[in-house]
Formats: sequence, structure tokens, C-alpha cells
Amino acid sequence: MHFNPRYSSLNSKLYHQQQPSPLRGAKAGHFNEALADELQWNEEDKANWVEICSGQKTFAEFTPLAMVYAGHQFGQWAGQLGDGRGLLIGQILNQQGQTIDLHLKGAGSTPYSRMGDGRAVLRSVIREYLAGHALNALGVASSHAVGFTTSTQGVQRETLELGAMLLRTSECHIRLGHFEWINQYAPELLTEFTQKCIEWHYPECLEAENPILAFTEAVVERTAIMIAKWQLVGFAHGVMNTDNLNITGSTLDFGPYGFMERFRPNWINNHSDYQGRYTYQNQPSIGHWNLWTWLNNLIPLAKPEHKEHFKQDLATCLEKFEPTFLEHYGQGLCQKMGLPHFHKDSLDCSFAFLRILQTEQLDYTQSFIRLQNKEYKTLRDDCLDLRQFDAFLHQYQEIRKTQERDELDRVMQSANPHYILRNHMAQKAIELAERGDFSEVERLFKLLNQPYLKQPDLETEQDTAPLPSDVPEIMVSCSS
Repeated sequence: MHFNPRYSSLNSKLYHQQQPSPLRGAKAGHFNEALADELQWNEEDKANWVEICSGQKTFAEFTPLAMVYAGHQFGQWAGQLGDGRGLLIGQILNQQGQTIDLHLKGAGSTPYSRMGDGRAVLRSVIREYLAGHALNALGVASSHAVGFTTSTQGVQRETLELGAMLLRTSECHIRLGHFEWINQYAPELLTEFTQKCIEWHYPECLEAENPILAFTEAVVERTAIMIAKWQLVGFAHGVMNTDNLNITGSTLDFGPYGFMERFRPNWINNHSDYQGRYTYQNQPSIGHWNLWTWLNNLIPLAKPEHKEHFKQDLATCLEKFEPTFLEHYGQGLCQKMGLPHFHKDSLDCSFAFLRILQTEQLDYTQSFIRLQNKEYKTLRDDCLDLRQFDAFLHQYQEIRKTQERDELDRVMQSANPHYILRNHMAQKAIELAERGDFSEVERLFKLLNQPYLKQPDLETEQDTAPLPSDVPEIMVSCSS
């Protein structure tokens, strides 16, 4: 590995250095060799992956540390938070020369654990491992993972479960909540911290007339693009607290997530979300709210005599969120539909299709595949309101006549995945893994690696269909 330690160069108030606390009886779970190659792991690193991914082996080039941050959770100020069960154990260069964080999850208690035990359980580790892999393959910026290990050590949750560790990777673990903590508890660090964030993650902004405003505008735009991509693949993060969004617009800390099956925009996938704050349909507005909260913490960067003008400049940066989101979501939706984005009726037709999916409670992912395959009769047969479907289909086919349809079909095929990580797919893999069988984790890992490619030799019937309507959905909580 090629180390580039930089977070530890910041003021020591921002972190606590400590070694991980390994679990008893660590055992191999699954290893992402392709990602290890991308991260320039040598053969010795690969041979030691179980020791690295279970906290038994750390590196002389980097002293592990837990970050401190704060945040708003479910819209309420939660005060000081931090890495309560995770440690940054390295910062290394990938093949493109980009610095990547190695973050060990489930590594034991830290000063920021509050009432927690600092551990993770096998069920949540597998869900995060597979979802990060799935999102990256879908083209959505996300954390990834080199591998995970299980153990013989029990961890108490609602029941006694197997303890596990995950070695997560991300281009950035600096959250919006980092700025909230600094603003509240160490305001003297704000200027230097912001400068480092720009140097490390947005160096192009250093050339701007006002680097701070260029930085904030870039964060706003990247976040809007990320959420647009979530909406397009039907991904619901589940817990969009300000401490769970980072400054590079990369999906992070999506414990109680879900990929939507039947199209229900108000679906609550996190059963800890009692008010439905983080439903699929709310994600764009919550992203905007989180960024507004973050920008308020940057106001002290202005000189007192310029504060009011700086506030207005920040507000102007935030105004870019909505048009950026709508542009990327609108273009992406037209691509999924196989419609030309420039046509005046394409978005109207696309939303008509979504209304059909919602009214008829059809599967989001497979309905687009049926449309792509021109299985119009099959779609129609699943509808009760035939007049609504026929009106849509007539408009849809008329719009498609205005452009070369082979090109529209090609774009459509690259925009519609055959496979998403449905909750019952993950659950089956978890149940087998808890009995020591990781074959289903391996199968899903392969299947989700190429979600846009039909894989009949690898898929099962359950991979492309929602649970029957009389079977309760699997609900996921923040308990992990």
C-alpha cells in the first residue's frame, strides 16, 4: 500500500488516536479482490486481509484514529457525536493517485461511543458490504468495502448476534457534521479545517476568486447529483442525518437503507423513522435542508463587516441545488424511459408512467425493464386502470417516433438495471452466513457486480421480483 496520511495532521482536538479491539475468533467473510487491486494492495496485504479486516493488524505508517463530529439527527440537534465504533486505520493512494480512507467498522468503543459498545453485527456488516458494492456498480458514488470478517464473539442487540468487522473505503469521511462540531466546540479551527477540505478534496477551487464559495457550490452540486442518482435507481438512504452526508457527495452510513421494490414514494424503510422524515420522496428536500444547516456553520468564516453579504453569497450557492437535482434527475428519467430529453412532452410522459407504477403498485426496477423490452401487453395486463395505461402508451410511442429509436434503446439499456439489492435477497444471504455459509454473499456479489447485464445463469426468480403482496416487508432499523 502507498500511504498518504493527512487527517492526523489536523489539530488533535478533531480525533482520538487508539488501536482497534479485535473480536475473538475472527474468521473470513468475503474479500473484494478487485477493489484491493485498485487500492494497490500487494500480495502480502492480500494474504493478510483477514487480519487487516478484523483489527488484528494495523500499519506503522498510520496510527488509527476516531473522528469527532456533531450533527442533526431526525431534524434535531444531537450535540457531539463521532466515530463510536469505527476507526480510520489508513489513508492510501489508489491506482489513479487519489487518497482513499480505510475505515474499520466494529472496531470497539471509542470516547465517542456514548452508550454503545463499539461493535457491529454480521447482519449489518453484510448489508453494508453488499449495498456499497451494488451502488458502485450502479454508478452511484458510494463508500465501498475491501472485505468483512465474522467471529465467534457474541454481540448483544435485541438478541445475541455474531460480531463482525467491515473494512470500508471512501474518498472522504469528512461529514457536514464535522463543521457543526467545530462551530459549536472549537470555532478557532474552522478556517484551517475548511482550507484543508478544499486543498484535499476540491483543489480546483483554490484557483477561484473566492475559494470558499467555489467549495460550497461544488459540495451543493455534488450532493444534488448524488441524490438524483439515488432517486433514479430507487435507493432510499434511510437515515439522512447531517452526520451521515459527507462533503464529496458520496453515499455514506446507509445502515437502514432500502432499494424500493413496489413504487411507493412515501415508503418508510427505516422503522426507527417514526415520522417518515427520510422516505424516498423526501430525500431531495432533506438534502437541501442538510446543506442549509451546513452552510450556516460557514458564516463565521466571513469578516464581521462582510457577514451579511457572505450570507447572501452562501444562499446563492444553495440555490444551485434544485436546478442541479432537477436537471440530472430529469435527464436520467428520460434515459430510463427511452425518451429524448429535449422533447417538450418527455418529462410529462415519464411522470405519467411513474403515476401508473404508484397507482398499480408495480415493481419499480422490473417495470422499466419491461418497458425497455417493449413488453407493453405484460405491463398492461398488470394494470386495473387500462384507460390510464393506454393514454400513456399512446403518448410514449408518439414521442419515440421523433428520434432514432435504436439510439434511444441503447441509452435505455445503459440506464435500467436488471438487479437491485432487494431486502429479502440480503436477508437470505445473512441467514446463511449466520450459519457459516457465505455462498449466497458470493453469488450476490457477482450478480450485483454487473447489474445492467442480464445474467440468467446466476440469477434466481427472487432476484427480479418483489415479495408477494401478502408477505410482510422486511423492515430495517438503526440497530447494527
